[in-house]
Amino acid sequence: MAQIKVFYDHKGNTLTVWFGEPKREYVCEETAEEIVLMKDKSGHIIGFEKLNFEVSRPEELRVAFETVSQ
Repeated sequence: MAQIKVFYDHKGNTLTVWFGEPKREYVCEETAEEIVLMKDKSGHIIGFEKLNFEVSRPEELRVAFETVSQ
C-alpha cells in the first residue's frame, strides 16, 4: 500500500508532502513557484515542499486525497 506523508510547519511556513521514503532523498531542486522538489538518486520526485505556506487556523487544516482509475 502506498503511503503519503504530509507535514505542516507553522513556524517555518512550509508544507511538505512525501510520496516516497524521505531517507531516499538525494537532491533538491527549487522551482520559480517557491516549490522544492525532492528527488532520489534516479531523479524521480519523491516529495515536494511548498515554501511560504501560511494557514490562519492550522488546527483546521484538512487534507483530502482522491484516486483516479486508469
